Amino acid sequence: MMLGYAQRFLFVGVCVSALMGPVLVHAESIEGALSRAYTTNPDLNAQRAALRALDEGVARASAGARPKINGIGDYGIAELWDKNHNKTSKDFSGDRSQTHPRGVSATLTQTLFSSGKVEATIAAAERGVFAARSTLANVEQKTLVDAATSYMDVMRDTSVLELRRNNLGVLREQLRQTQDRFSVGEVTRTDVAQVEARLAAAQADMATAEGTLKTSIAKYRQIVGEEPRQMSPARPLAKVTYKSLNDALTVAISSHPSIIASSINIEVAEYQLRQAYAGLGPTLSVSASSGLRNDVSFINNRNQNTNTIAGTLTMPLYDGGESYASIRQSKEVIGQRRLELDSVREKVRADVVSAWSQLEAAKARIQSANAQVEAATIALNGIREEAKVGQRTTLDVLLTDQDLLSARVSLVTAQRDRVVSSYTLAQSAGQLNIDNLKLNVKQYNPATHYENVSGKWFGISIMDGE
Repeated sequence: MMLGYAQRFLFVGVCVSALMGPVLVHAESIEGALSRAYTTNPDLNAQRAALRALDEGVARASAGARPKINGIGDYGIAELWDKNHNKTSKDFSGDRSQTHPRGVSATLTQTLFSSGKVEATIAAAERGVFAARSTLANVEQKTLVDAATSYMDVMRDTSVLELRRNNLGVLREQLRQTQDRFSVGEVTRTDVAQVEARLAAAQADMATAEGTLKTSIAKYRQIVGEEPRQMSPARPLAKVTYKSLNDALTVAISSHPSIIASSINIEVAEYQLRQAYAGLGPTLSVSASSGLRNDVSFINNRNQNTNTIAGTLTMPLYDGGESYASIRQSKEVIGQRRLELDSVREKVRADVVSAWSQLEAAKARIQSANAQVEAATIALNGIREEAKVGQRTTLDVLLTDQDLLSARVSLVTAQRDRVVSSYTLAQSAGQLNIDNLKLNVKQYNPATHYENVSGKWFGISIMDGE
């Protein structure tokens, strides 16, 4: 009998429970796995740390518009020798004395005009942060789809292992029955050998399935951060759906984080070009200093106070061609960023089409696998009855049993593919995020850290951005 949709996923959950051990009070769900990966995944947290480091670039760029204050102190030892010439002895003689010249001073410097270089540097740093935020959003989506994939891989491989384990048990029983029939002359030694060969192949397949499951569990731990527990059945993502392929493409082109990041990178390159042009313009700054010195060069060795204020206008005349090279280089970078945007758009488009096709194919495979399981079940029951009366051979039973096993494995695989493809489609369209998934987890807000540090003038303590 063909299994219904809910029954099929219940079967997967039962298989997982059987393999994973005793029943736990709280079963793992795919939403829980996604939430844990969102919070603890090291690659994702490393990307967040990289963004926080980039936030400090805005504060560093802003420092160019702020005053600079430096303090200087010095202390030394000086020897003085007053020489007198003695004509009689033709020797030099004199009096020696030792002094301690010293002084302190403070200087304040403020840039008043930089031909727009400071402003362009700050703007480029700010736009770079916004681009990095989109990159972070892209990494978050990749982490979430990887977590969903690893979750379903464990579900699939657990079910496949259970199917092969059950098949091994059936073959062992069939070997026992065939040996009994051989002992009374109902079948030949060839029939026994056929079952033994099939049993050996089934043992090898089960060993392979065990290895595959261990690999999937290791991958799950890498992404989610802990071993899988009792796992609940998972369904295709229903929170993010699209009416058609064109609908998915429209959403992706307008809001995918990769496209947004590439667009902002063009603006960053344009501001960098402004910085390069500013290298040809004048710079005006003002400085004020105040100092106190005690030196033997002063009359009566008294203290001397010095207060100075001055303006400085710097006009570059020729720097060996460096500024011109920087301008040409920045223009080429702008062209590169525009080409990269075109490439990213095409990649996003291709990813959406691929994910859409995979989802549709998975749906079709589920229908085919259901029909195959139903037909193979009926055929196996019939052939077993016919074999009892000698109308079918042992090989016929073994082949049909293998067909049923293959159909069940195909069904489990197609179910996994459908769930994974639904998450992959949402990620390809740029919509696989915490808001759309409505996960029960605190959302990371990169703006919090940025607001705390971008205008900060003092302090060396860091903030985690939460």
